[in-house]
Amino acid sequence: MKTVLALVFAAFFTLGAQQAMAERPKVLVIGDSLLAIHSLTGRSVADYLSRYLGAPVTDRSAIGAMMIYRLPITGALGMSIPAQYRDGDWDWVVVNGAGNDLWLTCGCGPCKRKMDRLISPSGTAGEIPKLLARIHRTGARIVYVGYMRSPDIATPIERCKTVGDTLERRVATLADKVPNIHYLSLENMIPPGDLSYLAADRVHPPPKASRAIAERIARLIVYGQGA
Repeated sequence: MKTVLALVFAAFFTLGAQQAMAERPKVLVIGDSLLAIHSLTGRSVADYLSRYLGAPVTDRSAIGAMMIYRLPITGALGMSIPAQYRDGDWDWVVVNGAGNDLWLTCGCGPCKRKMDRLISPSGTAGEIPKLLARIHRTGARIVYVGYMRSPDIATPIERCKTVGDTLERRVATLADKVPNIHYLSLENMIPPGDLSYLAADRVHPPPKASRAIAERIARLIVYGQGA
């Protein structure tokens, strides 16, 4: 029954999206494993987003990608999130990232220098604002997607919550200042204690969560409301 209801909802959502937009949007997705996972099985965030919008979505996100990545060969292969971006006639660019920068290089411990290199407290300086400014100059609208939280669930990245909150607070500050940059929080997406929204590693989204993330992005693109 749940599967049937989900399919019915998806059909009505796609119809509403098509009616709400005179033209199908051209959408690019860049970022790390939050967006990239399940792409090989057609169940990534970009895959579900394409179905909700009824339009093709170009996905260049990659598992393990980082905002600050200095190795040119693998960076060009997608490990650098800024290098994933290519100029194009994009209406919307969906972005996430910096979690790997904070986890893999700082262990999500005290990380002020790295955090400031990613984005300053004012939201106006750092690698993230630099990337978003580059996209913004093209006229594309931007959705910056935050990370999931796992209330009442023990995870391998539990200690990342404090630095994650700081990162997203700074991104939200930037979004409040600049028109057409939208910060989309996933903080309240997982009900307390609900393991069905986490993969077996308790870090990444399973297909169910990828679909829920895509639904929020689609709502923001079509109706201006992501939650």
